[in-house]
Amino acid sequence: MNDSKDFVANGTGCSAEYSDPSTYSDDAFWAKVKRFAKKAGAKVIYLALLLYYALISPNTPGWAKTAIISALAYFICPIDLIPDAIPIIGFTDDLAALVAAYKAVKVCVTPDVVAKAKAKASEWFGMVEEIELA
Repeated sequence: MNDSKDFVANGTGCSAEYSDPSTYSDDAFWAKVKRFAKKAGAKVIYLALLLYYALISPNTPGWAKTAIISALAYFICPIDLIPDAIPIIGFTDDLAALVAAYKAVKVCVTPDVVAKAKAKASEWFGMVEEIELA
């Protein structure tokens, strides 16, 4: 794996392997975030943004990009263990995947990445303080 662009897929479909990196694309990520931001909530979106900005950072090593892409591919996949349409609990499986990836790569989440994620999340949710993710 050289770069996150190596994993951008042409389609938006999902395979049976939910975290298949080939299901990830930047366009599908932004479409999901914009469509479900309010429904998913600030914590899910902030975490997804942290991972996204870490993914596109040139300082993030390949092993971390692999973990991030897997979590983001699951996040954008329309086929979930718990369907996103279910009120309150619909995004818990997405949150679990994002938290697991974040914990694995948090050493790669730089202050610049945090600032970008906070700024973007604040556009949608108002002032966003750093959310406890541990």
